[in-house]
Amino acid sequence: MRKPPAGPQDSKTPVPHATTTGMTGQGFYDANSAPQWRAIEAVLPWIDEAVADMPVPSGVASLADFGCSEGRNSIAVMQRAVSACRARTGGPIQTLHCDLPTNDFSKLFLGLRPEGRSVFGDDAVFSAAVGGSMFDQLLPPRSVSLATTFNAIGFLSTKPVPALPGYLLPNGPSRRGGNGHVSDADRAVFARQAKDDVAAFLKARAAELVSGGKLLVQVFGCTDEARTCDGIYDVLNDAVLDHVASGEITQQTYEAYYQPVYFRQLQELVAPVQDSAFGVSDLYRLDRAEAYEVSVPFNDAFAQTGDLEVYARDYVNFFRAFTEAVLVQALPMTDGRAALVDRIYDRARDRLIANKDQYPFRYAAMAMLLTRTA
Repeated sequence: MRKPPAGPQDSKTPVPHATTTGMTGQGFYDANSAPQWRAIEAVLPWIDEAVADMPVPSGVASLADFGCSEGRNSIAVMQRAVSACRARTGGPIQTLHCDLPTNDFSKLFLGLRPEGRSVFGDDAVFSAAVGGSMFDQLLPPRSVSLATTFNAIGFLSTKPVPALPGYLLPNGPSRRGGNGHVSDADRAVFARQAKDDVAAFLKARAAELVSGGKLLVQVFGCTDEARTCDGIYDVLNDAVLDHVASGEITQQTYEAYYQPVYFRQLQELVAPVQDSAFGVSDLYRLDRAEAYEVSVPFNDAFAQTGDLEVYARDYVNFFRAFTEAVLVQALPMTDGRAALVDRIYDRARDRLIANKDQYPFRYAAMAMLLTRTA
């Protein structure tokens, strides 16, 4: 397995309202985020719908994406939005790509200005990056016409409990894996935190959006048929437990480590918009909401080639790109930490090769399109 280079995931810079320092950088996330793109691509027509219905400003039309990571998917989304805007206005357009200040923005900047010119091929399109938590207001009041976020809102703003001793994810293990447990009480705490986070995000965006502005929220999650957390966190959990058994990780470290990510049902995503108790129901109109499932590139490739080594490599690199930062910070800061992290993901790969059917992965997602009311 190719090891990702050390990147911003090693940073200890505190970021308020954030529980990770970002995705694995230096091109690793961009190279391993094709499944996320499938989920984004499914709702790209919603952007056309949003732009067609939003008010067009007489000045600059600002389009903001929250959780841009290294930029490949964010730029592609903005290309769709810019194209839709050009059908309605010839005026200047600004694209704003927002993520944590600890995010690796270097690939984003290169992607925005290939060969020194805008990737949008339009001299009246201007781009910038903004560092900060998506749960805070990051842009001027009433300045944004269209805001989007893809997958990022699944990462919680805070860790509501100090430890999950039985498993490394609040949703708990899959029924197939079954190796671990999360109490009903802890699940309820995380479910509430996830709703509060949506409300905080919506409040921040409400301050930035113009009246009639559009907000598209998409995130991984759970349906009655599939949970996106199943498989990927089962194999990571088992790989970490293998290193607990070998003595390389203490039981105390394992019990204190968990990924502060929550996989919602559709009703949990829309609840803050529909329930006045969250304080945002009068700020938005819910235009549409939908749960769906997309195919997974490494699953499709394996079905064609049967190459188990490539399948395991791509599967592990996929979830390493968004789990590594939290894992690194959960382990003691020693000279051997980076090598231990490599061994954990190598072990996950070996487990997949030895027993692929124990860790099946399916990608369920959901989205909602909102209009900022007057």
